[in-house]
Amino acid sequence: MSGNGVVDGTIVALDRVEAKVEDFDWGFARERADEIAAHWAGISAGKPSMFNGRVMLQHRAAIEGGVFHAGYFEADYAAFMSWRDFGQPGPAIRNGFAMAALRAADGAFLLGKMGDHTANPGKVYFAAGTPDREDARPDGTLDLAGSVTRELCEETGLTLDEIAVEERWTAVIVPGRVAFMRPVGIDLPADEARDLMLARIGRQDEPELSDIVIVRNLADCAAYDMPPFMTSYLAHIYGRD
Repeated sequence: MSGNGVVDGTIVALDRVEAKVEDFDWGFARERADEIAAHWAGISAGKPSMFNGRVMLQHRAAIEGGVFHAGYFEADYAAFMSWRDFGQPGPAIRNGFAMAALRAADGAFLLGKMGDHTANPGKVYFAAGTPDREDARPDGTLDLAGSVTRELCEETGLTLDEIAVEERWTAVIVPGRVAFMRPVGIDLPADEARDLMLARIGRQDEPELSDIVIVRNLADCAAYDMPPFMTSYLAHIYGRD
C-alpha cells in the first residue's frame, strides 16, 4: 500500500476520513485458502464465539489536506487473521479501524480488556472493531464514524446520550494497521464511569470485555498488555496536554 502522507510510524491529525468500498482481488486469500482454513480451525478451536464473518480491509490510502482517503474491500475474517498471524504477506494492506478514545471528566482514559474467549484475549485498548458489512452504506461509502459509536455502545453498554463525540480524528499509522482515533467524552469521573460500564457489561449475555482499565498517565500503560499503537497514541496525547 502506498499513498501521500501515509507513512508507518506516524501520527496524523485529520479533519475527516473518507472511505469507500471497492472491488479488489486479494491474492493472499485466493492462493492460500487451504492454509487459511487450517489456521482458522486452530485458533478458533474451543472459542465458539469466534465467527468467520466478513470484514472490510484497506487496500489504498492517501492523506490530502487533512482528509484521509481510503479504499476498502471485503474479505473473510479467517483470511484476515491468517494474514495477520503469517506476518502480513504482500501485497500491502491494512486493517483500518476506528476507535473511541474514551476520556472521563477528570481527564483519565477508559480502555477495555478483551475477554479470554475473544481473538485477542487480555489485550487492552479502546473499544473498536474491524469494519464489516454493518458499516457499509448504500452509496458505497464506509461509515467509520458510525463504527466508533456502535462498537463503544456494544462493548461497554453506554448509550449515545451518555457520550459526546468530537468531529476530529487522529490516525495512528503502523505496518498493517491504521487506527482512526476519535475523541469521545463521558461526563463522569473515571471511577464512576468504570463502575457504570462494568455493571452493564455484567448484564450482557456474551460480553467481549472482561474489565475496564483506567489510564491516568503514560506510566499506567506498563501494567497492561497494550498494543504499541495504543501506547504511541497515549504518549502523543499526554505530550500535547
